[in-house]
Amino acid sequence: MTKIHEGAALLGKQTALPASPDVAELDLVPNPHRDATYLVRFTAPEFTSLCPVTGQPDFAHIVIDYVPAEWLVESKALKLYLGSFRNHGAFHEDCTVRIGRDLVAAMKPVWLRIGGYWYPRGGIPIDVFWQTGPAPEGLWLPDQGVPPYRGRG
Repeated sequence: MTKIHEGAALLGKQTALPASPDVAELDLVPNPHRDATYLVRFTAPEFTSLCPVTGQPDFAHIVIDYVPAEWLVESKALKLYLGSFRNHGAFHEDCTVRIGRDLVAAMKPVWLRIGGYWYPRGGIPIDVFWQTGPAPEGLWLPDQGVPPYRGRG
């Protein structure tokens, strides 16, 4: 299970890439605008994991949108957490939904959605989408900006 810190425990320190998401750590920092409904977006265009059957690398463009409640996820910790999937074997659906669920368990946001835009495997791109429920009323929710596969880039 991913370890959670309240405060920026990893920020400003040299930190090795975690060996797997099971030992990764997420740092949370207080949301300075708890009275506002706003969207935070993280984009990871070079996400990698391993196929659990062949061990071959899989590549994805991950987009995470969330409306914070009490906590924000600190970006360096998120980068290390996402990088921890590099040597982790799991199917596209599992990686995408796990990231969303791990972030929800850590931050307890008002709302979160994740889009996993996976590059072709066997000639078929697999896109995976998950969210916690309907977006809050009045939230400006831009398109995730990743076009349908046509040699993404």
